[in-house]
Amino acid sequence: MSTHANIHIYDKEERFVSLYKHTDGYPSGLGLELYNFLVNIKLVNGLNPEMKNVANGMGCLAAQLIANFKTTPGDLYVISPNSDSLQDFNYHIYGTGGVFSTMVTDFDGETIYCGLIDDDFMNWTKNC
Repeated sequence: MSTHANIHIYDKEERFVSLYKHTDGYPSGLGLELYNFLVNIKLVNGLNPEMKNVANGMGCLAAQLIANFKTTPGDLYVISPNSDSLQDFNYHIYGTGGVFSTMVTDFDGETIYCGLIDDDFMNWTKNC
């Protein structure tokens, strides 16, 4: 049986991109993949040629995330950002002050993690 998940990306408080992941949505799968992808990216407003590992706003981040995670047909789908269908795990990604945070909810909408995407989040994904 597959572990389904949603990834919702927010710009300020507005959800503007949502993704549905059909398999491996549990924290030690998708959660750890999100950590590995996001931990080395800095959120900026404006680019210069020397910048590396940055996202120029949340729209840039959303495009990079899709490009990184969509490697084959199926499994990852763009869905309506207005979708309120809860999956086994729901990752809400926010960017503020150059860093990323997440709120993870379960199928019942209960918050099971809330905080920065940092070493605490990585440890949570491995122990959840």
